[in-house]
Amino acid sequence: MFSRRVLTALLLTLPLVASAAPGLVRVWPSYRTAESFKRVSEYIDGVENTGNDAVLRSQSDVRDGYYFLVRTRTDTAVAGAKISVEVALPQRSGAKTFVFPADLPAGDKVFHLGITGADWPDAKVRPGAWRVVLRSADGTILATRHSFLWSSADAR
Repeated sequence: MFSRRVLTALLLTLPLVASAAPGLVRVWPSYRTAESFKRVSEYIDGVENTGNDAVLRSQSDVRDGYYFLVRTRTDTAVAGAKISVEVALPQRSGAKTFVFPADLPAGDKVFHLGITGADWPDAKVRPGAWRVVLRSADGTILATRHSFLWSSADAR
């Protein structure tokens, strides 16, 4: 009888103990055109409507570019967080880093992180390797995701 009570208590408190740290659920990289962001409401009022997603661009006035759709998840809100995107382009030495502000609410949040305008060379160019890093306000790394080639020293 005692062991059943202890087991029941443990099972009921497990979700409280095993809270999820902030993390990157998924990263989808792809090139996007400016037209892919237009919604019906923008044709009416001329204002970009991003819905519940955060759309952040390296050059805010240009929509065309290479985007990293990043889904985050956390049990508690994280104010002042930042997401950095590091990209190694073919035929260029070294990786270039772009940092975006990312206040994380509790739960899931989607970010469209765009390397746009002159920061991205051409619609046909694909990164040789990439890495996305989620950091707290004090710079502590909370989570990271990278392409297969990022682990190769030659890719960067």
